[in-house]
Amino acid sequence: MMDSYIKAGKIVSKIRSDASKMIREGCLVFDLVDYVESEILKQGAGIAFPCNVSINEIAAHYTSPANDETVIHAGDLVKLDLGAEVNGYIADSAVTIMAEGNIDERFSQDEINQNAEMIEASAAGLEAAIATVRDGVELRKIGAAVHEAISDFGFNPIFNLMGHSLEQNNLHAGISIPNYDNNDPFKLEEGQAIAIEPFATTGEGHVNDAPGHFIFSYMANKPFRMKSTAKVLKYIQTNNRYLPFSGRWITDEFGERRGGIALKQLSGAMAIYPYAPLREKKGCFVTQKEHTVIVEKEGCTVTTL
Repeated sequence: MMDSYIKAGKIVSKIRSDASKMIREGCLVFDLVDYVESEILKQGAGIAFPCNVSINEIAAHYTSPANDETVIHAGDLVKLDLGAEVNGYIADSAVTIMAEGNIDERFSQDEINQNAEMIEASAAGLEAAIATVRDGVELRKIGAAVHEAISDFGFNPIFNLMGHSLEQNNLHAGISIPNYDNNDPFKLEEGQAIAIEPFATTGEGHVNDAPGHFIFSYMANKPFRMKSTAKVLKYIQTNNRYLPFSGRWITDEFGERRGGIALKQLSGAMAIYPYAPLREKKGCFVTQKEHTVIVEKEGCTVTTL
């Protein structure tokens, strides 16, 4: 088990580093997502969830649909969130990059400085959390450490986004890791795997759903009269039963029209769960940093450094 966590972490770390260098003026989000997912497969791992590329006020859960023409612009705060699995054991990591290019043509120096500090703030929140993790630590204390570190930079955490525990073939395994003191007395135990992901923002620190659904999870078997929809559900049950999947993967397999209709019908019947992109409530910029750690008696091992 531990060997699989470590191997997945090394794969994610290398791809995260390489993909980050692509984040600059003119890069298509589709190309970035495709690179990350293709590289995970080339390394012999599985994709734990669709690569997320969430820009500026979008905090999480954006991945490219088919034929996505979204372009990254200089100065954008691009949150790259990726995950790989080895034998079902998951590494989940994220980083925020300020896209390279002629940034001063879009932002004032004060704005550039503030956004750079916001990147530092989410990273500081993660470091503070990791320093807190050990066998027996209460979740509330991890959240308090994150909140304090981000507040020291003058920003807010995202209060309604949390990290999560990981288990074999289970990305969100039941334990939520807060980014503030939520009074949760639950204690972590040695051997548990968790993904810690602080978000920092100039906004009020809450996200709402944005339009669109690009990421899905299988929920339940349901009967469908339309044979094509039943066939798509069968495909999902076979290939994506346990981990989130991209609508793009389905339209690539079945075509945009047929796949798109099936995804709508399956979502409507709650055979699959559709995830909307998450937008900061006031439209303010957001940064994120995330690592996967394994809880130890007197600390933790970070698998995604």
